[in-house]
Amino acid sequence: MNNLFDQKAVQRFLQSTSGKIGLGLTLFIVLLSLLAPIVNPYNPATDRNYAARLNPPSFEHWFGTDGLGRDLLNLVWYGLRTSLVIGLVAVGLGLMIGLLLGLVAGYFRGYLETGIGWLTDILLSFPSILLAIAVVTITGPSVQSVMFAVGIVQIPIFIRLTRSMVLSLREQDFVQTVRAFGATPSRIIFFHILPASLAPLVVQATLSIGTATLEAAGLGFLGLGAQPPTPELGTMLSDAFKGGYSLSSPWTIVFPGLFITLSVLAFNLLGDGLRDALDPRTNR
Repeated sequence: MNNLFDQKAVQRFLQSTSGKIGLGLTLFIVLLSLLAPIVNPYNPATDRNYAARLNPPSFEHWFGTDGLGRDLLNLVWYGLRTSLVIGLVAVGLGLMIGLLLGLVAGYFRGYLETGIGWLTDILLSFPSILLAIAVVTITGPSVQSVMFAVGIVQIPIFIRLTRSMVLSLREQDFVQTVRAFGATPSRIIFFHILPASLAPLVVQATLSIGTATLEAAGLGFLGLGAQPPTPELGTMLSDAFKGGYSLSSPWTIVFPGLFITLSVLAFNLLGDGLRDALDPRTNR
């Protein structure tokens, strides 16, 4: 099998406008998240100034202040970090479980495929946000619960994608050849079928990070996400609406909402660029 990111794939990616914009935005978000505790060590639990509450954007506070007098730029900065971690961990969890179940269902078929198919259908029968709310309600609101809940929502997506790839690859000549030479099912799955399935999985994982970030923000807005004093973008929107100053102090919702949108847009554009680059039918 050819390398996933061979020279032609890189060239196709560099020719994709959406891919380059998405990569730039994604790197910007990741660097901001990594540099937050280094460039600006900030403790949102204690760094507050009630005398400066709900101040509009200024040179002292670029994004203004919130209802507790905290600098909104710092809160958004750290909230973006929290949202990114939630998205990455949740998608990683969904990818690992969905990948394994999809490989098993697609290769072994039979009762295993039927059982995993039923599980997938059950998970997909619920709207994703309602399923996530149900999971968080059971486990209790926290960052870890949101990661787990959003990860469960992602599982059936990766099961279906992986299963469809395995079904199309298991009868290919290269798989039949290694099977004829006596290769074990585990070796065929992990050393031959899985590498050939990576391209669509990488694209879907990238797109899912944006979806997971949005779902995490939704849970935070409902009060089921990160709990104070942990900053999180959805929770910041919730605080502004609950505090009754979202209209009188619009910067308290504009900047958190802007960075939620920016995060989702970045990973969606990056996913589109990767799809253009990794699709062998793409001719540029």
